[in-house]
Amino acid sequence: MLHALLKTFLLCGLLASGWAQALQLSASRLWPSPDYTRITLEAAQPVAHKYFALSNPERLVIDLEGVEAGAALDALAGQLTVEDPYIGAIRVGMNRPGVMRLVLDLKTAVKPSVFQLPPLGQYGHRLVVDLYPVQAGPAQTADSAATPAAPPQSSVTEQPRPAKPATPQYARLITVAIDAGHGGEDPGALGASGSREKDITLALAKKLKQKIDAQENMRAVLIRDGDYFVPLAQRVTKARAVKADLFMSIHADAFIKPHARGSSVFALSENGATSVAARWLAKKENEADLVGGINIDVKDPFLKRTLIDLSQTATINDSLKLGRAVLKEIGGVNTLHKAHVEQAGFAVLKAPDIPSILIETAFISNPEEEKRLNDSAYQDRLVDAIVVGVKDYFDKHPLTAPSRLTRNP
Repeated sequence: MLHALLKTFLLCGLLASGWAQALQLSASRLWPSPDYTRITLEAAQPVAHKYFALSNPERLVIDLEGVEAGAALDALAGQLTVEDPYIGAIRVGMNRPGVMRLVLDLKTAVKPSVFQLPPLGQYGHRLVVDLYPVQAGPAQTADSAATPAAPPQSSVTEQPRPAKPATPQYARLITVAIDAGHGGEDPGALGASGSREKDITLALAKKLKQKIDAQENMRAVLIRDGDYFVPLAQRVTKARAVKADLFMSIHADAFIKPHARGSSVFALSENGATSVAARWLAKKENEADLVGGINIDVKDPFLKRTLIDLSQTATINDSLKLGRAVLKEIGGVNTLHKAHVEQAGFAVLKAPDIPSILIETAFISNPEEEKRLNDSAYQDRLVDAIVVGVKDYFDKHPLTAPSRLTRNP
């Protein structure tokens, strides 16, 4: 009897040990960007973890409890490139029974943000590790918007180029912030042929920047210039930090029916959406933070201030004028889904002092429009039309003051 009990006890111990170490990661992803680097570890269950930092040299150590070796974890180091601004090397190994240790050798001191995300859409449980520079963590970045000082050179993509003289028509150079929708963990809508919204919007944004930079009196800055995620509130913050005169968010959405087609332009609404479809789209776009993944423990006082400042309706009126000018021009390139500018509560349009529009270039869920969106010549015609619309807006509403943000910080 004693022998049998001992055997049973040992068997239970082995099974418990096996269960404790049975979790394998289903995927690992590494997303470097100028502002921060993100590591995502995905699994079928929440990943229990602890982390701590070490100095001389700088390292971040993450202990993954109950995680065993596997292809996804092994693949993480292979995703690292020398261009990563924060991580110099990645090392993985068993630290002690039941604990897999992940060590990030850092190029500089960082401010880590480590948090869990529940399953959503195509993703299972995710453990997210964000590495921010110590002088500009996520909370500090949001706070900085209240005082519109120039950001670090890497915060917004802007290639150096010769200064252009302003024409007599304009008081100064016009700055246009271009926001490529989605990115990184958030692919956006998916086309029937596998196209990802985040890739199409980035391609369009880069072309749009080139076209705007070629204008004598304009310059453009990209909110993101690569495949990484930018929270919605930080997109607004970035635009204000460069003292943008306009903000344009580029999208290519999907609908539940594949025959839906056409281009649309949206502005912010203070009083509800102008249609059921606009309300549905705004809700979907505002969920980008849930898909892309933000740390809800990071407070954003700027966003609260933005909501208060929305009582200033002048900016929304300017947004509608800009939207009409752009909608008129893109109507010559693609069928319009709606012949007027619609309004809804898009979080990314909530800058209190910058005319802001969201352009749905086409429905990626429509096979014909998906094909067009991937065509370089069609992309050129589309961004040409947007630029003409922007120029028309400023021809009718020229800048007369040094800067919106100088006038209304």
